[in-house]
Amino acid sequence: MSIYAKKQSWKIVLFIAAIFIVGVSLWYTNLLVKKIAREERNKVKLWADAIQKKANLVTYTNELFNKIKAEERKRIEIWANATKMLSVTETNADLNFYLDVVKSNNTIPVILLDDRGEITSWLNFDSVKTSRKDSLTEYEKEYLQQQLSTMQFHQNVIEIDVLVTKKNYLYYTDSKLFSQIKNVLDDLIRSFISEVVINSAAAPVIFTNSKKDSILASGSIDTNLLKTEKSVTSLISEMSIQNTPIEVELAKGDKHFIFYKDSYLLTQLTYYPFIQFGIIGVFLLIAYTLFSTARKAEQNQVWVGMAKETAHQLGTPLSSLLAWLELYKERGKGNEIAEIEKDIMRLETITERFSKIGSQPILIKDNINAVLFDSVNYMRSRTSSKVEFTINSKSDIMVPLNVPLFEWAIENLVRNAVDAMTGVGAITIDVSDQTQFVYIDINDTGKGISKSRFKTIFEPGFTTKKRGWGLGLSLTKRIIENYHSGKIFVKNSEIDKGATFRIVLNK
Repeated sequence: MSIYAKKQSWKIVLFIAAIFIVGVSLWYTNLLVKKIAREERNKVKLWADAIQKKANLVTYTNELFNKIKAEERKRIEIWANATKMLSVTETNADLNFYLDVVKSNNTIPVILLDDRGEITSWLNFDSVKTSRKDSLTEYEKEYLQQQLSTMQFHQNVIEIDVLVTKKNYLYYTDSKLFSQIKNVLDDLIRSFISEVVINSAAAPVIFTNSKKDSILASGSIDTNLLKTEKSVTSLISEMSIQNTPIEVELAKGDKHFIFYKDSYLLTQLTYYPFIQFGIIGVFLLIAYTLFSTARKAEQNQVWVGMAKETAHQLGTPLSSLLAWLELYKERGKGNEIAEIEKDIMRLETITERFSKIGSQPILIKDNINAVLFDSVNYMRSRTSSKVEFTINSKSDIMVPLNVPLFEWAIENLVRNAVDAMTGVGAITIDVSDQTQFVYIDINDTGKGISKSRFKTIFEPGFTTKKRGWGLGLSLTKRIIENYHSGKIFVKNSEIDKGATFRIVLNK
């Protein structure tokens, strides 16, 4: 098994292991989240039940308050009738009875007016110390007048027929006890609303009117969600779907509704596992990218070092060959000198190619067709006559090139194609001008490449030959992409029918 096959197998094994670990972790985290969610919902349920019971208590207290209010009204009406009867009763027994009824009112503040609207008597005002009109101080007169105005504003009045043509008017207000109970009820309602919006379950809640279109109070809610009518309607709808609203009747016929939903903590816990693994995934991706970049940089250093060393090693024998060439020229060995010069020029070209690896080459616009013809002619003279070469190009195309390196890349591709055809077949090179880019398609009729190897074949060390180093296509990719800012890839391939490599160059 090759190193790349082993690498692929290890990738699959590690990927499956990672999926298993992530799956187990996600399952266990979800288990914990569900457990916490159940506890959260139980707390919210307990809170909702407590709120419902408190609402019932408020409703009961309000009903009791209304009963007391009605009783006070009856008492003041009885007191008014007794006051009326004092003026028409003749028997002492009846007179004493009505006097007792009138005296029994020692809690409800009242003011009696005659038919002219003047105050004639009053009861149960702590700020007024006398019961006689001629003994009133200025402050007491003003105080009674203020109290009368308040009573008239609330229309708390009972008419008393004294004679056929005369009437007295009895004004009254709440007793001290009733006012205290009312204050207690108001405090209870305020406390109830406060407990709704500031709940121990930390659940977002809103307290609405009977029409569910106005929010009277809210708690644990983002105020931005309450700014517009549309957002309020949406929020109420969302809460209604999650939990049935609690109906509260604080007064008879005066209904309110409490809407609530899962706490933000519970919502965060629900999405926490996915956020957690998302962050871990991003971290792993960054780590993999950094390590991969570092590994590639290290490989680049090895590549550059090998290339420079190769150029250095070739330089010594090349200098020696040049000296021998001059010696042969002096001795007049013409036939042998021509061939030796060709090989020396070739060695110089190879040395130049290796010396350019690792440095930024200079790109000069050149005719791509001429460069391709030179490369193909060189390979044709060193290839079996059973290999047919064809170059298809409609016109000359000028492209920024480093000719020695680009020729090296083409020679590598052609050499691989010849090997794939085992020395028998056809190699076709199609050149097309696409305005901004130049496409060069190199097609052979060899054994083809499987789709699973389309990317792997460009990796350093990948080879299908018994004695190959697996550096040809990797070097070609480096020359095209790193030095010419182009692209090279397998355009298409069929097993036993051939393959097509495409090179894309910028114009």
